[in-house]
This record gives sequence, C-alpha cells and structure tokens, in this order.
Amino acid sequence: MTDKVRNNALDATTFHGNNESFLARQAEFESNVRSYPRKLPLAITKAEGVWITDADNKQYLDCLAGAGTLALGHNHPDVLKSIQTVITSGLPLHTLDLTTPLKDEFSEYLLSLLPGQGKEYCLQFTGPSGADAVEAALKLAKKVTGRSSIISFSGGYHGMTHGALSVTGNLSPKEAVDNMMPEVQFMPYPHLYRCPLGIGGDAGVKALTYYFDNLINDVESGVRKPAAVILEAVQGEGGVNPAPVEWLQRIRKVTQEHGILLILDEVQAGFARTGKFFAFEHAGIEPDIIVMSKAIGGGLPLAVLGIKKEFDAWSPGHHTGTFRGNQMAMATGMTTLKILKDNDIAGKVAAQGEWLKEQLAALQQRYPVLGHIRGLGMMIGIEIVKPNEPADHMGSFPADGDLSALLQKKCFEAGLILERGGRHGSVLRLLPSLLITNDELRVFLDKFEQALLAAGVKPV
Repeated sequence: MTDKVRNNALDATTFHGNNESFLARQAEFESNVRSYPRKLPLAITKAEGVWITDADNKQYLDCLAGAGTLALGHNHPDVLKSIQTVITSGLPLHTLDLTTPLKDEFSEYLLSLLPGQGKEYCLQFTGPSGADAVEAALKLAKKVTGRSSIISFSGGYHGMTHGALSVTGNLSPKEAVDNMMPEVQFMPYPHLYRCPLGIGGDAGVKALTYYFDNLINDVESGVRKPAAVILEAVQGEGGVNPAPVEWLQRIRKVTQEHGILLILDEVQAGFARTGKFFAFEHAGIEPDIIVMSKAIGGGLPLAVLGIKKEFDAWSPGHHTGTFRGNQMAMATGMTTLKILKDNDIAGKVAAQGEWLKEQLAALQQRYPVLGHIRGLGMMIGIEIVKPNEPADHMGSFPADGDLSALLQKKCFEAGLILERGGRHGSVLRLLPSLLITNDELRVFLDKFEQALLAAGVKPV
C-alpha cells in the first residue's frame, strides 16, 4: 500500500465532519432513490450491539438492525473474529459456485436447520440479495410445473427486482413501471386488525381460508392453476401481520393436492426472529422452496434457497450469479447460525416478545393512539390510529400515517431508531438484535413514551 493510499484510508476512518456535512455530501453523491437518510438523518461512525453512534457523537438504540439483517446486533465479537479468520486463512473471498471447506461446512449446517434436518432439501446459492433469491424461486417453480402464473398476497413484500416487485403488494414503486410480470394473481392476506373481507376474528380467517381453497378448486374461478404460491408467514414491510395457523395449513394442503409449489419467503422473518427458527414452523408445515437472506449472512450479503430435492429441475448454469460464492458471508453466517441455535435464541426471543407485547399493551391503555399491538418474537408492529374518530364496524380506528411519521421522527430525536410499514406507513416496526436484553427493551419503552409525549400525544 502506498503512503498516499494509506493516508487516504486513515483519513476515511477519522470521520471529519458532522451529520449535516455528511448528509449534504451524500445528497451530492447519491441518487434521489436513497430513503433511510430522509427518515433517519445521521451518519453512523460506530456501532456495537444494539447501540450506534453518529457523527455528532449521539447514541441511538437501534431497533432496525439493518432491516433485520443483524440478528446478533452490530459488530458481534465472534462475527468479527470469523471475518479475520477468513482473511488470514488463504481462502478466496469469492468462488462463483465452486466449493471450499468453509462452504461445505456452512451448507451442511444450514441444511440441518431445515425441516427434517434438511434430508429432503438441497441448497441453491443465488445472487446476494433476497430479491435475487425470490427471482430464482419464481423461475424454478415455472420450470418445474410448466405453468406461468403465480399467486401472491396483498401486503406482501418480496423485493424490488422485476419479478419480485411483480409479486409485491405495495403499489407505490410499481407506478412508473409498465409491463410487470404477467399472470400474477393477488389474494387477500389475513389481517389481525383490518380484515380484508370486513368480517374480522375467527370468522374472517375461516372465510379467507375457504376463499383460497375455492379459488383453486373452482373451475369457473377465471384463475389458471399457478406454478406457485409465494407468501410470508409473517408479513414484515406489510405491517407485521402473522399468518393464522389454520389459514397457512390450508394453503399448504391445497397446494400439495394440486401440484402447486409453495414458496415461503423467510428473508426477514427467518432465523429465530419470530421465536421459531423459521416463521412457517409456527404452523408446522414444510414449504417446497424456502427463500433465505438477511440474517443468514451474519451481516454480509448472502441469499440461499432451500429446495425440496424433487423440485430441483435446474439444468447446469440455467440460473447463475457472480456473487453467489461470498466466502466471508458464509463464515459470518455460520457463526451467527451456531450462536442462534446453540443458545436457543429463538426461545429467548419468544419469551421476550410476549413480555414486550404485554408492556406495550399497558402503554396502549394510556395512549389509545396505539391502536393494535401485534407480531411474534422480536418482530413487533404497533399500528398508530385516530382514536377520536369513529371506528369501523369491526371496532378498528382509522390509520394515522402522519402521526406514525411524527412518532418515528420524535423517536429518532430521543435516540431510538425504528422503521415504519403497513398501509399508509401507519405501523411502527421493531426489528432489533435478537440478543437485546430486557434492560435494553426497557430503554426502548422509556424512549418510546418520551416520543409519544414529544409528539403531543396526551395520556388518558
């Protein structure tokens, strides 16, 4: 390394500037497509566990964790050690789809976590993002079945690439994109607070279950038999909506009966996030294809499909990707998966999630703008509503996206980072490190109440 390059690298780590100057330079350097800096206007200079520090030397409790990517939080020492080990091992950093002893070990361990210890599954390493894996899953389903249509669900999020966006429910990013992937049929997804059929409760779930069954079996439905059904067992971006067990089990039964592949998108909900290793385990089902990314790479880019071997219809080279051999991500991923499994983090997270929902329910009694608390494990949603306006016939108040946005801003000012989602952006979403402690969750509750008061919400 030359002295000039070394000095430039050193300068880059001394962080000359403040939030304002870094954000101004980012606006100069980057496209208008950037989003998080508009909601969370900071430049991060340091991160450890659930805490990050900005260029103004202010600390924040991070309940976003890379949109759920950082299962162990920031800069976990074992994850950093695994990076250092790869760097000094002599292994190549990228290998296309050539194998290495590290990839061999990672593959064996990952398979052991899949249903039935993975005996019926094989792995496909795709491009590095969840959307890349979704694209591969959709293509494979079409290849296996010889059919071209896909069923997806309202509120679902599967990525921003062409095919993944086509099966995503959010209409906003589709507005200026013509000629989306054809033959995508959207169906209503159960909602614990806003039943799409206007029924609510168990009756709403039963009606939606019947609706799906009938659509597939009705020869006059107008919908051709699909190649696949793709869904999230807990919708994340769509507002943290867990799928009812009965509904999910019926979908699995009907798809099996009709030779339709069931694709479970576990990109955000997978790897102990919901109190089970995979969110679909709450319903006791086995998908045909499991889409995995985010936490699987331990903070580094990696995406993998778990495919039932009977549906592995690929010919060699028919789906490729330059960066599917990220060795460092396999090392950090292996470390992350072992810590999650060996320490029963799923069990810890399940208990913490129930405790946190109880605390939020108590807060809800004082602040009725917290219209609905839902989720599983450390995947929690808080729907913000207008309690002074008339409720609908199901007892649900109108969503308040404006107050939700203000609360996100006031949380940020109080040193708390969280995300929004759901219809009208009315749901505040928690996706913290799975290693977050109860004391840190109490800090969250304190900061969240500070934000409510700062936003002008008066307790009752």
